[in-house]
Amino acid sequence: MPNVVRGERLQGLMAYLVGPGKANEHSEPHLVAGDAAIMAWHDDAELDHASAMAIAEQLDAPRKVLGVEIAGGSVWHCSLSLSAEEGVQSDEMWASVARDFVDGMGFTETSGKAPCRWVAVRHGLSKDGNDHIHLALSLVREDGTKANVWNDFAKAQRLAGELERKHGLQVLESRQLGTGERGLKPAELERARRTGAEPERVRLARQVRAASAEATSEVDFVRNLRASGVLVRPRYAAGRHDVVTGFSVALRPTDGAKPYWLGGGQLARDLTLPRLRQQWLDTPEAASAAVVEWRRSRRTQHLEQGTERGARRPVSPEQWSKHTEEVAQLREYLRAVPVDDHATWTQVARETAGVFAVWSHRVETTPGPLAETSRALARFAQVRAHRATPRPSAMPSVHGAVLALAVASDSGSSRMAQAVMLRQLANTMKAVHDAMSARGDARSAAAVASVARHQLRAIAAALPDPGDGQQRPAVLREMRATRERAAAQTRTTGAQRAPGSPVPTRLQPGTAAAAQHAGSGARSAPRAPHDGRGEHLER
Repeated sequence: MPNVVRGERLQGLMAYLVGPGKANEHSEPHLVAGDAAIMAWHDDAELDHASAMAIAEQLDAPRKVLGVEIAGGSVWHCSLSLSAEEGVQSDEMWASVARDFVDGMGFTETSGKAPCRWVAVRHGLSKDGNDHIHLALSLVREDGTKANVWNDFAKAQRLAGELERKHGLQVLESRQLGTGERGLKPAELERARRTGAEPERVRLARQVRAASAEATSEVDFVRNLRASGVLVRPRYAAGRHDVVTGFSVALRPTDGAKPYWLGGGQLARDLTLPRLRQQWLDTPEAASAAVVEWRRSRRTQHLEQGTERGARRPVSPEQWSKHTEEVAQLREYLRAVPVDDHATWTQVARETAGVFAVWSHRVETTPGPLAETSRALARFAQVRAHRATPRPSAMPSVHGAVLALAVASDSGSSRMAQAVMLRQLANTMKAVHDAMSARGDARSAAAVASVARHQLRAIAAALPDPGDGQQRPAVLREMRATRERAAAQTRTTGAQRAPGSPVPTRLQPGTAAAAQHAGSGARSAPRAPHDGRGEHLER
C-alpha cells in the first residue's frame, strides 16, 4: 500500500500531482485532507498549476522562513494505493485514512510536537486501475525542528496494515505473512512495455534460481550463471579479496548501453548468497574453491556450456523413474507436515520453483508456462532472513528432477518421462496450494491455482498423455510398481498425517483408520486433483 520517497522540491512534486501524469491518467486533482489552514483555503476544489504552486509555497514555508535544511531533502512523499479489485473509494474514506496515517507516522500535533505541514492529493485512478492518494509533506516542523524519519519505510508498512484492518480494506497478505516477491520499479515496467521484453529483474531472478537449483556447490553455481550467459560480479567483504559476501548479475546489453546490475537480494529474498549457501556443503576447501571461481568470473564473463561446466549426459529411463519417484516421495512426506510449519512449506515452494526454472531454461526459447509456474511458486518462498531455516534433513530432495529436466530433449521417451514428471510436480504444487490456503495466504493460493488451471494444462497439452495407451513406458511401469510396494507398506503400518496437515490422509480399505472413519460415518477421502484432460494427477 505505501510507497515512500524523499526529495527536495515541493514545487516539482505538486506540479506533477496536478499535472496530466506520465500516461495522461490524472483527472480532477483535488485535496482530500491536509493542514487545516491549507484546507480552509483550497478545500476540495479542483487544483490547477497556480493553486499547486501556492500549496507548495505554504508547505515549504517553515523551511524557508526558519532557514532549516535537511540532508537528503525535506520533502516526504508517500503514495497510498489499493488494489484494482477494491474499486473506487470515497473522498471521506481517503481523508480518514490520510489523517490516521500522518498521525500514526508522528507528523502531526498528536505526537506532542509541533506539526509538519502536509496535504493529501487525489487525482483519479492509476493507469492500472488502482485507487490511490499522494501525501506531500515537509519534514521541517512549524517550530523549526526536524521530523524523525528513521526506519520510516518499515513503520509505514506496519501502519498500512493497521489501517487496512481498521477501515475494512483488503489486507496485503504478503505484508501480514512476511512473504511476497520484489516489486518492479516504474522504469522497469515502462522499459518492458516499450520493448515488449520480459522485465530484466524477472528474467534474471529465474536464471539465478535455475543456476542455484542445478548446483551442488558454490563453484557449480558460479559456473552455471556464466554458462547461462549473464554477467556476474562478486562483492567482497570490506578490505578483503578472499571473502565473498554477495554478488550481482546483469543481462548482456545489446545496444551498447551499460549493464543494469542487480544484487541477489534485489531479485528475491531467497536468492541472496548467504541464503543460497545454506543448500551447499560448507567446508574451508569449498570456500577457497568458490573464491577462485568468483575471481575467474570477473576475468572471463562467458562460459561455453559443456566446457568447464561439464558436458551433460542423457538420462536413462531408469534414472527418470528414480528421480520421478523422488518427487512422489516428497508428496508423501508432505502429508505429515503441519500447515504452520512455515519453514518447510516455503522450502518446498522454493525447490519446486527451481525445478520449473531449470525446465523453462532448457525448453522455452521465450518465457512461457514453465517460467510463469516457477515465478508463482517462488512468490511463496520469499520470507525474511530471520525466518529462514535450514532444509529439513529428512525431506526428500527434488534435485534429481532438476538434473533430469536440465537435459530434457524432444525424443519420444524423454517427452513421455517429462509428462510423468509433470504429474508428480503437479501433485506437489497441489499440496503447496493447500498449505497456502490453510495459512490464509489466499492470493498466493489463487495464483498457484491459476497456474495449475492454465499454465500446467498448456504444458501437459504439449506432452504425451502418460495414462493413455496399452504400451506404457518403462518409467511409468517402474513407478507404479514402486508405489504399489509403498501402498502395501502403508496398509501394514497405518501411517497417519500430523495434526493440521492440509494434505488428507489416503485411506486404504482394511486399515484401522478406514475402519474408524467408517464407523463414525465420516466421508471418504477426497478424490485426487484433476489435470483437465480426463486424467487424475495422482496415481
